[in-house]
Amino acid sequence: MKKRSYARIHQSKECLSSLGDISYRSLFGGYSLTVENVVFAMVSEGELYLRACEQSEVYFVKRESAPLVYNKRGRTIELNYYRIDEELWRDQEKLLQLSTGALFSARREKSRQKAQKRLKDLPNLTHNLEMMLWEAGIADVRTLHAYGAKRSWIKLRNRNKRLGVQVLLALAGAICGIHEAALPAATRRELVEWGHLYQQRHMR
Repeated sequence: MKKRSYARIHQSKECLSSLGDISYRSLFGGYSLTVENVVFAMVSEGELYLRACEQSEVYFVKRESAPLVYNKRGRTIELNYYRIDEELWRDQEKLLQLSTGALFSARREKSRQKAQKRLKDLPNLTHNLEMMLWEAGIADVRTLHAYGAKRSWIKLRNRNKRLGVQVLLALAGAICGIHEAALPAATRRELVEWGHLYQQRHMR
């Protein structure tokens, strides 16, 4: 399988050479393709997957392209990368157009992330909790604020029923920019009561 992947990497570097100097490294059980340390594609089990962007998502959905998936601790996680089929390999102009869009979008996202705090930089949020939020689809501070503490906690509990109200309080404090112990007493009481009621209603 590695031989097939290396052959696909070599083919990708040749076809997409106009994007710049393409490098690769091991990632998610496959290989990431980067230009100037910006990941725009993945090679897994001998197949090339392009990062989806505004220009390409409609194209991939219309063609029902297969997404890239990998297993982590028994969980199947679907990534926002789509497989390049043989028809697209034959259409070099279209492939280069989609790849250019993927690289541009990845660069823009990386620049945006540099300007933002990571989730683990917020009060109460450990690296482990940051990873849990990421797996639940909450990958940045803006998204956490948009969901709010309660909805974010529910999304986490949908993946791990053992999470208690302490995590809910941690999320609320993180959104407010304070340690959870510093939450106003009324806010803390309301969250604890709501969290316990939610747990009771959703007990199996």
